[in-house]
Amino acid sequence: MEHNWILLPIIAHIFLVVVLYIVLALRKSAAIKAGGVDRKATALNNKAWPESVVRVSNNIDNNFEAPMLFYGVCMVSFMVGATGLFAMVCAFGYVALRYVHSYVHISSNYVPVRLSIFAVSLLVILAMAINVLMVIVGD
Repeated sequence: MEHNWILLPIIAHIFLVVVLYIVLALRKSAAIKAGGVDRKATALNNKAWPESVVRVSNNIDNNFEAPMLFYGVCMVSFMVGATGLFAMVCAFGYVALRYVHSYVHISSNYVPVRLSIFAVSLLVILAMAINVLMVIVGD
């Protein structure tokens, strides 16, 4: 397996964030066309938008929190050569979980499911970090 393939899940996550920005723009446009949006209030307060817009905006925020740990562990994995099958499965699994989390967040926003997906994704990051640590200590 190619050493630099560990970077592919990062690109897949970036694609997710770009798609979320497109969804956000579409939802904001639809909300404005439907009327009832106070543009002055929305300029200063994200919560002034309809709930469907706030969900996407909050999800975008979420994709700049724990995923930064994922980016970090992928980069360290790349630097120390901890990019075997286990790391790749974890990395692609993490991004798949982010896609599912985003879907739940911007659709039903059912918190128990969303929280479970988030918890599993954090365990994946932890497993990747332990894998990196084992490679570092093993050298």
